[in-house]
Amino acid sequence: MSKKRKGKSRKKGISNLTNTILSILKKDRNQAFNYKQIAAKLGVNDASSRNQIIKTLAKLAAKQEIQQVDRGKFKAIINTEYHVGILDVSAKGSGYIICEDFDDDVFIASNNINKALNGDEVEFYVYKRRKRGKIEGEITSIIKRAKSEYVGVIQIQKNSNYAFVVPDSNKMYKDIFVPINKTLKAEDGDKVLVSLEDWPEKADSPYGKVIQILGKPGEHNTEIHAILAEYGLTHEFPYEVEQFANQLDTAITKEEIAKRRDMRKDLTFTIDPKDAKDFDDALSFKVLENGLYEIGIHIADVSHYLKEGTVLDDEAYDRATSVYLVDRVVPMLPEVLSNNACSLRPNEEKYTFSAVFQINDKAEIKKEWFGRTVTYSDARFAYEEAQAIIESKTTTIPAAVSLTGKAYQTHQELADAILKLDELAKIMRGQRMRNGAISFDKVEVKFNLDKDNNPEGVFFKTSKDANKLIEEFMLLANRKVSEFIGKQNPKKTFVYRVHDEPDDSKLAALQNVVGRFGYKLNFKDRKSTTASLNNLLKDVVGKKEQNLVDTLAIRSMSKAEYTTHNIGHYGLAFDYYSHFTSPIRRYPDVMAHRLLQQYLDDGKSANEADYEEKCQHSSSMEMLATKAERDSIKYMQIRFMEDHKDQEFVGVISGVTDWGIYVEIISNKCEGMVSVRDMKDDHYAFDQDLYAMVGRNTKVMYQLGDEVVVKVKNTDLVKKHLDFNLIGKFEDK
Repeated sequence: MSKKRKGKSRKKGISNLTNTILSILKKDRNQAFNYKQIAAKLGVNDASSRNQIIKTLAKLAAKQEIQQVDRGKFKAIINTEYHVGILDVSAKGSGYIICEDFDDDVFIASNNINKALNGDEVEFYVYKRRKRGKIEGEITSIIKRAKSEYVGVIQIQKNSNYAFVVPDSNKMYKDIFVPINKTLKAEDGDKVLVSLEDWPEKADSPYGKVIQILGKPGEHNTEIHAILAEYGLTHEFPYEVEQFANQLDTAITKEEIAKRRDMRKDLTFTIDPKDAKDFDDALSFKVLENGLYEIGIHIADVSHYLKEGTVLDDEAYDRATSVYLVDRVVPMLPEVLSNNACSLRPNEEKYTFSAVFQINDKAEIKKEWFGRTVTYSDARFAYEEAQAIIESKTTTIPAAVSLTGKAYQTHQELADAILKLDELAKIMRGQRMRNGAISFDKVEVKFNLDKDNNPEGVFFKTSKDANKLIEEFMLLANRKVSEFIGKQNPKKTFVYRVHDEPDDSKLAALQNVVGRFGYKLNFKDRKSTTASLNNLLKDVVGKKEQNLVDTLAIRSMSKAEYTTHNIGHYGLAFDYYSHFTSPIRRYPDVMAHRLLQQYLDDGKSANEADYEEKCQHSSSMEMLATKAERDSIKYMQIRFMEDHKDQEFVGVISGVTDWGIYVEIISNKCEGMVSVRDMKDDHYAFDQDLYAMVGRNTKVMYQLGDEVVVKVKNTDLVKKHLDFNLIGKFEDK
């Protein structure tokens, strides 16, 4: 009996009570708590639990880890330094904080995340001693949520008054609780967009409400709209914005022409992708009597229509960029501007903002001029058509190119212009390379889609001479506009596109990987670094590892961004660089146009703080757009692979982790994962030093860069995940 009574009266202690109390006090470090308040926060009210709390408070006070500020009331002793950083959450619910105060990222265990979500700006402290060999910390407060809206699949709980939304993103580690009256009558299994409303202190999940029903998971439009919604990108313009744009006066008037340099008689043409709908840049070409070439880079004068303080400008700023998904463009501007008034279409007069240069046969600039113009495009070339002229070196203009009535000798002039511009572009490109520019010509994956947006095939977009011709003259305009303002004294506020030098540790990691393929890099100084990177990028062209090496090389670079603080552009080897040439699709270019005109009119320098904030917003929106574009490509790759489940593919191992290997198929660049659990011919373990999975018994090694044969195991359009079965090494087949 006594044993039974003893066993029955034994109380279970509150787990991890010391750390929990410290967390409570540190989280609200300006408030004092007594044992009753702490018990309430812990949700306990029995005598045993209260006694544990009282004893633990006394012990912590004796150790001087907390202080008693009033009878029975305690506060944390703040001898800890607090830091601020951005949380990056893993799929397991733990995470890392990126903080400038530390060389390494700070590990945050899942029980120390304290309701912070991926991307949140958080306050945290680090433990005095490293845990598990890492700097480890705990989040104390959330300064700013990164986002409040999530895409997921709704699960209606039967015979209850609530539902849960299971987020698509593996970075969101909690399902979202939604009361039944806030589901918008979504059906069980619908894909929805949900907005977070609250996260009660004692609740395990955040509370939210459905704000949009996207459709059934796996359907094409549902998944494309889900990608946009996940990143907060809007595909439709508000009614008032469309109305405002449609009421703009887009006529070309004598009064406005009189204020501009009239270049309508200069031979002018565009070169763009064959399926382009907006043309925001054109080139003009004229041979002067002094033997120099007058070359105009003409850019759509979006700022003529897009006035500050209007709903149209507010919407364009919020979007900051057009988004290019696999099957559609989500434009920054309504169609009346992007495809009509601002688009430099053939046989039409347009208002433009121009950079005009007099250049000799050595591609040396002898004179420059910047300002507003009016132009007339004589012809529209697709890249393929301009390329045909460059390759054949003939004056035959493809039949598809539309010419105007004034072109009595324009066929000859157009071809001569393209050939001369190509010649000058190659000289300029050669000079850039000698100055230390890095030649990133990464292959772009594109899809042939049928009328229902089903992928019929994959092709790769590469940059040829015609593309590079346009690129060089756009780079010239961007550089010279930036230089013109950047060198003014006193200093003027401007929007620069900057690119910092690469991080040494990232370059070392790149060498470790490419060394597997027999390549060696030299990082002695900037010149040797850029030379060896260019040699690497040239040497891998056409090789099985090209896409992997190109991707890793780009990742080793710093990210380009917009800022008012010029540090130059490392990748282009320019001391001054801005974005000026694409205002239809990039808001920073609109800002550059406005500032340039302001300074041409002798206006005072713009407010630097205001423009720096706009730069940060533009950089952030550009990053979101890039992520959405990548997700849409991944989605379409998985759709493509759905129809090839019975086919074996040769691929390259593009990544190795402790949970499996990633394989990129050579023929279509689709990447999927082989789970280590599915490698059943042996027990495989991850060898971090060798970038390999190694069989314990057979010692068979699957290493980064190896060619293997795989077959599709599973395609998940919702999670955008592709799983492979490993057939074996390619050389064994």
